[in-house]
Amino acid sequence: MGADSVYILSIIVAILFVAIAVFQVLLSLGFSIGEFAMGGSYKVLPKKLRIVSAVNALILLFMGFVFLQHTNVLQGFNFLSTNIFIWVITIFLGLNTIANLLSRSRKERLVMTPLSGIAFLLCLFISLS
Repeated sequence: MGADSVYILSIIVAILFVAIAVFQVLLSLGFSIGEFAMGGSYKVLPKKLRIVSAVNALILLFMGFVFLQHTNVLQGFNFLSTNIFIWVITIFLGLNTIANLLSRSRKERLVMTPLSGIAFLLCLFISLS
């Protein structure tokens, strides 16, 4: 895969992570979309899980940053070695996709499984390049 393709894929991955981060922020603010996340047990997440969602949003933004830096979309942030991070993120997304697929929530399985699966595949392509 060429450098241009990897560059574009990392931008797509970052956009996907930002979109999921926005979803996590909405969950943390108490929007009634909890059936799409964390097993789908709650329509509105309880306070502790809202805090988890807020932290998840920050982690997702960091993940996007890591991939943008790794592929030199963002330059000048060389204080962070990304080689290990991209593999940790990619493996996490693979496991997350399996967890979403096994969720008791039909909504989570139908929406979050494809999102995490696509993110996993894109990250895997980037990691292997």
